Amino acid sequence: MQKKTLDLAALCSIAALALTSCGSGSGDGAAEATGTTTIKLVVADYGDTAANGSKAYWDDVIKGFEADNSAVKVDLQVVNWNDIDKQVKTMIQSGNVPDVLQTGGYADKVADDLLYKASDVLSFGTQSDFIDTVARAGQVKGIQYGIPFASSTRVFFYNKAIFAKAGITEAPTTWDDVKNDAVLIKAKVPGVTPYALPLGPEEAQGETMMWELGNGGGYTDATGAYTIDSKANADTFSWLKANLVDPGLTYPNPATTDRRTAFADFAAGKAGMLNGHPSLIQQSKDGKVDYATTAIPGKGGPLTSTLGVADWMMAFKKNGHQQQIKAFLDYTYTKENTLKFDELYNLMPVTKDTLTEMTGNGKHADLAPFLYLLPRASFYPLGDTTWDAVSAEIKKSVGTAVKDDPAKILTDLQKKAKDAANQ
Repeated sequence: MQKKTLDLAALCSIAALALTSCGSGSGDGAAEATGTTTIKLVVADYGDTAANGSKAYWDDVIKGFEADNSAVKVDLQVVNWNDIDKQVKTMIQSGNVPDVLQTGGYADKVADDLLYKASDVLSFGTQSDFIDTVARAGQVKGIQYGIPFASSTRVFFYNKAIFAKAGITEAPTTWDDVKNDAVLIKAKVPGVTPYALPLGPEEAQGETMMWELGNGGGYTDATGAYTIDSKANADTFSWLKANLVDPGLTYPNPATTDRRTAFADFAAGKAGMLNGHPSLIQQSKDGKVDYATTAIPGKGGPLTSTLGVADWMMAFKKNGHQQQIKAFLDYTYTKENTLKFDELYNLMPVTKDTLTEMTGNGKHADLAPFLYLLPRASFYPLGDTTWDAVSAEIKKSVGTAVKDDPAKILTDLQKKAKDAANQ
């Protein structure tokens, strides 16, 4: 594999406009003395134990990069997911801005004019290799700022043993199939939640969007305007209320049930079916659940799209270092590095060459349904700077739409979305 190497001579030709001998816009005395530039990299930790923490991965990437780019050093900081947004906010407020950040969202930084455009810090080859649907999710008003780093999709999981006990011989393809199968499970398999519907505050926006997609709905229209209270969305929640919640075919109160509870129940053999992402594969194996996956059922048939989720890389303008950042990102996004990370954490790729590798190397049969849907996935309106606030409101109250009046709940959420857009 050919690695991208930073041309020191090219950097030094830029130095006439910069403060250090080789193009750093905010270098210190040590950098001037040694002819090197240090870029600060802040990343989220995807590991759940010290043994599989992300630091080892990034140390290896940095070691390889610095070996090929002696004029650049990378200062790494790994932060756990619970703290990274708060710590980055403090960094920005104090002026200690990173050069490169990898975390969950980017739009608020675009609104504050903090970021380079992706085209400013990626070679054409690197940028064109991103999967189109994921790259578009990184755009604000048609310009890409968010650089995809890792992704995930959703499929429908069902417990084969529970289905067999209930006399169900085929996976559901429509909402009515889900309802009918749930009725059979409730009647013939006591103690099992037929359909695990998590609309609690952990990730209600995800479960909601998957059901809305099944009825031709969603959070926004083609222009990007919020359509939370559309008739299609209201009809979706009315169907859920009448066909799953009121008959007792799911949790007594989905609004207080989080995804982690639904996943844990499925992995313990206590739930018949649900929408899930790749992490549920290992949970199910650990729980010795004989499961299968299929496309998410929609109102009239299986979805040809699905919910896509992505985490993001972004590059800050404050310190300059554009060429150094570009060299580091081009190196980071080589297939060797992206494949290693995705396989380490069982995540979906964001680049075409890694997707091709993962679908063709025979190592990821369990991920095949997720990988197949990735190029046609639908994403949250991540480029809208109000989405974080709107998503928070959805998490808090959308679950009540399957207990109370769906139209009223969605109308209230639509008003809050409009208020956020007008602030």
